Amino acid sequence: MQLQVVNSPFSQEQAELLNHLLPTLTEPQKVWLSGYLAAAIQAAFIQGNTAEQPISQTTNQAISKEVTILYGSQSGNARGLAQKAAKTLEGSGFQVTVSAMSDFKPNNLKKIQNLLIVVSTHGEGDPPDNALTFHEFVHSKRAPKLTDLNFSVLALGDSSYEFFCKTGKDFDERLEELGGTRLYPRFDCDVDFDEPAAEWLQGVLGSLKETQGETSHPIQKGALQTAESVYSRTNPFQAEILENINLNGRGSNKETHHLEISLEGSGLTFEPGDSLGIYPENDPALVELILHELKWDPDEPVTVKTGDVRPLKDALQSYYEITVLTKPLLEKVSKLSTNKNLQDLTGHEGNIKEYLKGRDLLDLVRDFGPWGETAQEFVSVLRKIPPRLYSIASSITANPDEVHLTIGAVRYEAHDRKRNGVCSILTAERLQPWDTLPIFIQRNENFKLPQDSDAPIIMVGPGTGVAPFRSFMQEREEIGAEGKSWLFFGDQHFVTDFLYQIEWQKWLKNGVLTKMDVAFSRDQEEKVYVQHRLVEYSKEIFEWLEAGAYFYVCGDEKNMAHDVHDTLLKIIEKEGGISPEQAVEYLSNLQQQKRYQRDVY
Repeated sequence: MQLQVVNSPFSQEQAELLNHLLPTLTEPQKVWLSGYLAAAIQAAFIQGNTAEQPISQTTNQAISKEVTILYGSQSGNARGLAQKAAKTLEGSGFQVTVSAMSDFKPNNLKKIQNLLIVVSTHGEGDPPDNALTFHEFVHSKRAPKLTDLNFSVLALGDSSYEFFCKTGKDFDERLEELGGTRLYPRFDCDVDFDEPAAEWLQGVLGSLKETQGETSHPIQKGALQTAESVYSRTNPFQAEILENINLNGRGSNKETHHLEISLEGSGLTFEPGDSLGIYPENDPALVELILHELKWDPDEPVTVKTGDVRPLKDALQSYYEITVLTKPLLEKVSKLSTNKNLQDLTGHEGNIKEYLKGRDLLDLVRDFGPWGETAQEFVSVLRKIPPRLYSIASSITANPDEVHLTIGAVRYEAHDRKRNGVCSILTAERLQPWDTLPIFIQRNENFKLPQDSDAPIIMVGPGTGVAPFRSFMQEREEIGAEGKSWLFFGDQHFVTDFLYQIEWQKWLKNGVLTKMDVAFSRDQEEKVYVQHRLVEYSKEIFEWLEAGAYFYVCGDEKNMAHDVHDTLLKIIEKEGGISPEQAVEYLSNLQQQKRYQRDVY
């Protein structure tokens, strides 16, 4: 495992020295070094205590076996890591409490001695929905002094975004400001988070055990994997494609594929609201263009990870990300390249941000490459291709051993070249029945049907955002749910883009779906979107909310979900006869009650 500067408190020079040393150490040497450093830290800690504070008091505080893990998660990654970390710590004798930040009473924070934060960053540096209230509390004047708190933060993010891991950094800095002591340094994880998360947990466990006077042993490989099925994010199931159908009519500007995938023999299960993760392969045509520029032998072997050696061509097609550029990638490349233009680019933050927009690895190679003296050195700075998550569009109760997806093909032009979405175009152009895909189930506790099947639900899902609501309807039909349901659907044209039209009409006829309102934006001169339909039914929507309705939104976060959120606030303010501040509080209470849920991307 390579020590990354972004995941550690070390400088680039220190990280390089450690990366040369660590692989040469034997296991006994590593254990000895770990104990030596822990003892040195403990000695410095004790020495730093004032005479007025007896050492026995510090020791008594340090030996608590209770650990609280709080997670903030939008898609389920942070939740999964928090739960797996809890199992590992419990296996080492610690008493662990795991909670979503939204379920935790903030005033209890001052009672905690050992706190682990596992949190993702959403959108443009925002906390996940279920972390909003806790994040606000911790950063407010109401937050207590935390001088007795030991803490550590595992931050999840995507380095292709400007505010990489910002929420985790916020918590880490704020807890220190409030007087807390870092139990272990914060780790900032990119999209391929499994190994750094395991490394962080090993460090946390070591620090906790040192306070107990115990020796920490390395976590066994797979300790962070779920036991629900042998197949997981780190061990995906090769699933067979049963159907691949274009849902859009002839003449549509869009291409939306309905995929039916077999789960037979996998042991995988899911609930409505969960997502399916797919590890896609890159477009062979793009790989060929990159190889043409590189002039290296496509069959030259490269090591992508320990024990996994592949031909360069295969590595670029099935392992490395080649369609997205990140700031860390540019910085790493600049250290391997002597290209003056690249040095000038990476020396200015604004230039980096502008260059990253819409460019891929082929652009980078053409503009500044190749870099490194060998193919191995070239690929060493690339990150692993991340899985793509799609809202599941079916109920396993209605379709045993199957999972359905709704995927819109992404095609666009940037910098005088046509660009394609990695997974969506794999689906649209290269995936046929009988082919297989590596998949896993991604749990999403933040997007679930009410436990009370008699509760009314309002669903807002334009375009492919309608996928999970098809799952909701299939499930409610199977279990005989009595609760009312109302769907708001939108797309461009009624004739060509009314996804799953026949199914919605069937559910309207048999009463599974109570109401449906649609907004086809291009069928009239003035564009109409789902938020406009919400305004039209403002009074009735508020009546449903007052009667206990759950409100769901799925789809594009930056535009649609933001507009729907603002519209909902205005509806609550107007129909409730309350102030804008009271409307915000009303909606916040709905979130706390899990009656306002979003699956946005």
